[in-house]
Amino acid sequence: MESEKASTRNVVIDFLLQEHYHLTAFELYHELLEDGQGAAATKLHSFFSDSDTFPSEQMRALQGIDAQLLADEKEAAIERAAVTEYELRLAREDIKSLQEKLERNSEISAVASVESVAPTTEEEVAAPSKKRSCRDLGPLGDGDRTDLNCAVKEYLVAAGYKLTAMTFYEEVGDQDMNHWRNQAAHVPDALRRYYLSFLASTVDAAEERSLLLSENESLLKDKEALGEEVSSLTKSLESIRKEAKEKDRQIRQLRESLEMTQKELNVNRAEMTSLKLELESMISGRNHERSQSGDIPALEERQIDVNGKAADSVPREDVVNESPVTQSGPISSTTDMSKETMSSSGTLTNVYTESNGEDGYKSMLTSDELSSHETRRDSVDEKHETELQTVQVLADTLPKIVPYVLINHREELLPLIMCAIERHPEHTVRDSLTHTLFNLIKRPDEQQRRVIMDACVSLARNVGDIRSETELLPQCWEQINHKYEERRILVAQSCGELGQFVRAETRPSLILSIIQQLIEDEATVVREAAAQNLALLLPLFPDLDKFFKVEELVFQLVCDPAGIVVEASLEQLIPAVVRWAKSEKQLIHHLLSALISRLLGSVQRCPPLSGVQDSLEFQLRILGERERWVSDVLLRLLTQLLPEVRRVAIESCPFPDIFPEEEEEAFFSDELLGLYARANLQWPDFDWLPEDCFPALLHLACMLPPREEGLRSRLAKLLLTASNLFGGAYLMSIVLPIFLMAAGDYADTSHLSSRLANRIKGFKPLTPRAEQLARTCVLPLLLAGVYGAPNMKEGYLAEYLKNLVLQSSVKQGAWTPVHTPELIDAVRFLCTFNQQHTVIVGVLWELVVNPNANVKSTAAVLFKALVPYVDLKLAQQQVLPALVTLGSDPNLDVKYSSIEAFGTVAQHFKDEAVVDKIRVQMDAFLDDGDHEGTVAVMRALAAAVPHTTPSLRDYLLQKLAMLSGATTQGTTLIRRREKVDVFCEAIRALDATEISAGNVKDLLLPTIQNLLKDTDALDPAHKEALEVMQRERSGGRLESISKHLKKTSMGGLFGEGGYLSAPGSPSSATASAPDSPQPAPSPQPEEGRLKRMMRANFGEMIRGKS
Repeated sequence: MESEKASTRNVVIDFLLQEHYHLTAFELYHELLEDGQGAAATKLHSFFSDSDTFPSEQMRALQGIDAQLLADEKEAAIERAAVTEYELRLAREDIKSLQEKLERNSEISAVASVESVAPTTEEEVAAPSKKRSCRDLGPLGDGDRTDLNCAVKEYLVAAGYKLTAMTFYEEVGDQDMNHWRNQAAHVPDALRRYYLSFLASTVDAAEERSLLLSENESLLKDKEALGEEVSSLTKSLESIRKEAKEKDRQIRQLRESLEMTQKELNVNRAEMTSLKLELESMISGRNHERSQSGDIPALEERQIDVNGKAADSVPREDVVNESPVTQSGPISSTTDMSKETMSSSGTLTNVYTESNGEDGYKSMLTSDELSSHETRRDSVDEKHETELQTVQVLADTLPKIVPYVLINHREELLPLIMCAIERHPEHTVRDSLTHTLFNLIKRPDEQQRRVIMDACVSLARNVGDIRSETELLPQCWEQINHKYEERRILVAQSCGELGQFVRAETRPSLILSIIQQLIEDEATVVREAAAQNLALLLPLFPDLDKFFKVEELVFQLVCDPAGIVVEASLEQLIPAVVRWAKSEKQLIHHLLSALISRLLGSVQRCPPLSGVQDSLEFQLRILGERERWVSDVLLRLLTQLLPEVRRVAIESCPFPDIFPEEEEEAFFSDELLGLYARANLQWPDFDWLPEDCFPALLHLACMLPPREEGLRSRLAKLLLTASNLFGGAYLMSIVLPIFLMAAGDYADTSHLSSRLANRIKGFKPLTPRAEQLARTCVLPLLLAGVYGAPNMKEGYLAEYLKNLVLQSSVKQGAWTPVHTPELIDAVRFLCTFNQQHTVIVGVLWELVVNPNANVKSTAAVLFKALVPYVDLKLAQQQVLPALVTLGSDPNLDVKYSSIEAFGTVAQHFKDEAVVDKIRVQMDAFLDDGDHEGTVAVMRALAAAVPHTTPSLRDYLLQKLAMLSGATTQGTTLIRRREKVDVFCEAIRALDATEISAGNVKDLLLPTIQNLLKDTDALDPAHKEALEVMQRERSGGRLESISKHLKKTSMGGLFGEGGYLSAPGSPSSATASAPDSPQPAPSPQPEEGRLKRMMRANFGEMIRGKS
């Protein structure tokens, strides 16, 4: 099939060159190169490289054409008109061909019969009459040429060379190829059939046909051989599956037998313990008698000798089967005695029962000794029965005693409870005691839970995994829905700490189910405990079969609305998951892919900022509190997983010999990146960041509005972490080109592989709206997260920032919050990183001394954005001198653009030296007497009033009194209104602060009176507010309340004679009598806060009425 396609393609190439359709041939040549079929275009390459046919001047002119520009023009012009029309014609042709399908069946069969006629003998192949070419048949007629052109056009469209087909249609302008006449030559796949018919009549046809037949036969043989191999493999696979099923059945049988053996072993251990206790008591009694008699008989020596011999013959299984009992703390004291007796009496038991047998043992004893032995045996039996009775009495009385013991002392009962649980023979009683153990304290605190858990761990270690599963875990399940969260926390701790004492197959099933239910608990502390104990449980899982279920639980915990759950998950659970899945990097990639998907999905589900689809705000999202929280946490998780991404990339490096592991600090060097760009190798772990992660982060950034500064800061910190982990070479070669191109700037990608370079070029915005979106969302990350990286080359950030300001200010004018808010926000976002303040100030100083006025005005605007984030030292030494320089500029636009920056300095710094410099500069602005300067100064100082020093407030009040009393004749009404509005706003700001009585009398009230005189320029709402302030500051009920509050206590206010006393009291009636003469209140040195608060409310009411 491939050879047939190549032959058809060569026929088309020959036809185009013979008929001088050079444009179509040139377009076909380029499409073959773009499809990676350069070998098929050899003939076209040699034709167009011929200097005789195509002079070098013409080729240089063609090479100078920008291919990208031509493509853009073709997309803009041709695709909207010609392509649509051409595809419409193709659709009509397809419809017509389908309608005529029945009519052509006979013609198709006729053509097929012609194709089947081919030379079969060597004599026919060698006949010279068959050796002829298309030129021997004579010149082509118009109908034949039309049929050939239509067939070539049909082939180009079917092969996917649409641009070549369009060029061919335009080049053959004298024929209508849209309507192919209905005749014998009009058949499906016409060019292929023409070619086969031509080959059938030539010498080469026989050779090619025989070659095709032989190749077909070889392929058929290979197919048969492969079929036999597949059948054999299928049979072997079925046999392997049968063997696997048989193995599984055997494993299940072995597990069942193992469980039965373990149960029998536990029973035997209990019996052995009782027998050893009997033997211990017998030996201790006999030793006591021997010590009293004072002599050592020969029988004891014989027993010792027998012991010595028997000890060598005792099998080690007895020692292995003994379950060691280890305790910690007060609990260990209960089992120390039994451990000693077990170890001391094991050999004697074997001596008596195995070496000599019962009869041999009795034969060594005298009659008196035998009778004493029988007596001691009876006493041992009685002691064992007494022991069992004691355990039963203990088990019966403990549940009754526990409720009457003080909570702080109940932990002292734990050794008794554990002893009863471990030794009692009845299962139901042990369950009841285990329930008592878990419910020992009603609401245990952290320390009490620790004591209970230590007891449970010690008990699980002693009783084994079977009893731990059947007795301890059911108690966990019963407590999982308890009404007290402390009990549910105890269940979570049990899952994590008892997991190592149960069977491996129980951990990812039952215990994981308990953890899953606790993760959905409504109590925050329970979910936190579930996250911590899931981290303890993961290393105990035998395999990674439950990874995807654990992954869902991890995301559920990480995205929890409670901060303590998130912190516990990030600090303990995530490292545990990474260590658990470290051996399978595919699982790490799946975790990262799920993280990226959840991150984008949480923001994409939010509604757009605007409903207009073609607007910038339509791309931005309104994030709720939940979505903002989830996005922030997922970005923190992605930042935490970046070291694992780096580790996986280093381990999968395709050049291990050139870059050994000990050079991990500078692993991603320029040499390695260049080598990978030149090599034709796959490195998917390395490509994940530039091809998957960074595009996703760009998509996320382009959905965040400017006010989402917290998430944007998190993105910038993620980029800084990535740059720090992968090194400076990676930052310069990979990260910087991606974000430069995404921000709309040019980036050099010549050092990258063609695949990655094409991917990076696709990030460039192509429309004005996309460019504005890039400046709004991507430029802040480029400045702070890429250029602001510590391993970025020195001077790159300053150079880029300076060029950004210069180019924009020179071309578009000075930056303003109205025209270029996105640029100002980008620089302001960079100012939030304290380590970049020195660089920013240095760039701004260069802009201050620039001769261009627009550049200086932009510098003033950027100083205003910088001031809230700098310290006092930098403000005094760098910012204020620069602002003074701008404020002294002869250009009024530059001078007045610095006023708002001075006001911002006054808002954030209360140092008297700074305030003095601001007053001096403000005096200089006011001395100019310009209207715009005066309004800007009053507005800047009014904004600073709530946060500045009292001296600057007094300064503002003095200037207001002076300026409001100045004559306003000769000024327009619009300017008067603007000035009066600014004055009123400044007075309202001052009225909400502490003003001395002297300033109220000498400055504030005269200023209000001066403003009330200009009724034409005064707004009605401002007029009412000023009148209220004038009445309140001059005297009245509020002044009396304020004065009284300063002279009396709160008890005097509400007590007898107070302003708020009972209405019937005499003093109250006297105080509220309307006709009683009241002396005029004297000015107070300081106003009360109650008056200012009420006056502020009056102002809001007045504005609401207006």
